[in-house]
Amino acid sequence: MITINRNLFQNHPYHLVEISPWPLFVSFTILSMAIGGVMYMHGYPYGGYLLNLGFVLTGSAMALWFRDVITEGTYLGCHTTQVQKGITIGVVLFIVSEVFAFLSVFWAFFHSSLSPAIEIGGVWPPQGITALDPFAIPLLNTILLLSSGAFVTYGHHALIQGNRGGAILGTLLTIVLAVIFTCLQYYEYSEAAFTFSDSVYGSAFYASTGLHGFHVIIGTIFIATAFFRLINYHFTNSHHNGFESAILYWHFVDVVWLFLFIAVYYWGGN
Repeated sequence: MITINRNLFQNHPYHLVEISPWPLFVSFTILSMAIGGVMYMHGYPYGGYLLNLGFVLTGSAMALWFRDVITEGTYLGCHTTQVQKGITIGVVLFIVSEVFAFLSVFWAFFHSSLSPAIEIGGVWPPQGITALDPFAIPLLNTILLLSSGAFVTYGHHALIQGNRGGAILGTLLTIVLAVIFTCLQYYEYSEAAFTFSDSVYGSAFYASTGLHGFHVIIGTIFIATAFFRLINYHFTNSHHNGFESAILYWHFVDVVWLFLFIAVYYWGGN
């Protein structure tokens, strides 16, 4: 008697994922990271250890989870056209959720800056705060980030046109510019005349630019992963959903930085 595996003859274009431990595991690691962060900020013992442990476990679990997704899309052939559309919609919805995260930060910034309280002198920036020059490192970082967005777009179009060398070059230059951006922002933080605890200005400044810097690091890892997959022939001119997802995320980072430069550095620093 011949046994037929019905999973090989599905009559739908959707991908039914196998049972995976990573979603549940990531939820617990993020919870431990959040609890560790609260403990650390309130001075509880071992809060920093729990925070770091949660961060490492979350990063490791996500790497393994993404490994499984890459395997499904590259080697198992599970990512049909319909599945790719679903993944793209998921990435777009994720970016929308990130928009609201930044919206909350901008809300806090404008709430404090449009009507400065008497406790900070009734002016913005508050008395005693020396704001950063927007036409120094911030302007250079703006040029770098916009250039990186142009290069990754060039790499995308090169891949579509079958120009493998152009795709690799454009993506590599994007990673290089992103790393330079992060290094310059670190230098800017180290040379700033105020800290996170210096008035509401310091809190709003570092919360907004720091959150964006974290997204730049994540986006750099995202694009670097796509770069290594590109080198290993994981993408074709019609099947490169992971690359497109990284590009969407990176353009989101670009747009947020423009708002940050105009609102926080230029308008908020004068």
